[in-house]
Amino acid sequence: MIIKKLNKNFLINFLIVLSLFFIDRFSKMYVIYLDKEFFGSEIFYSKFLNIRLIWNEGVAFGLFSFSEKYLYNLISIIIAIVIFLLLFMIIKSKGLKRFLLIFILGGAIGNFYDRLVYKAVPDFIDFHINDFHWFIFNIADIFISIGVFFVLLYEIIDNNSENNEKN
Repeated sequence: MIIKKLNKNFLINFLIVLSLFFIDRFSKMYVIYLDKEFFGSEIFYSKFLNIRLIWNEGVAFGLFSFSEKYLYNLISIIIAIVIFLLLFMIIKSKGLKRFLLIFILGGAIGNFYDRLVYKAVPDFIDFHINDFHWFIFNIADIFISIGVFFVLLYEIIDNNSENNEKN
């Protein structure tokens, strides 16, 4: 009975992670294809949004970009450790928190895959207002950001409700 439930939950969680990974992969492959077709020019541009391919060797939103290979490899190892920690957290969590952690995991695996295959992560979404540009990011970054934001919100609400129950 427990094994059947565990297998069902595992399969559902695995399919969600796989779906997030493939959504991210498809978007990146499509933008890479368009970048080749348009010879590296901006693929789409408007008043607030540009789609243009850049290769990010750092972590989220291009932070900590290094030209040194050993630093790049160290960051990749740290990301792999975080992915394994996420797996353990997902196993130990339930409900909404598990779903949010799965979102983070799906995005992290998508970007980690790119780090291994391309030695950089393709970023392409560029929001801006006039000359102020936000960091350029990708779909995996969106999954990670949504997951992190709502996990933090969940923890704050959960801790507040526990404190109210104690009083």
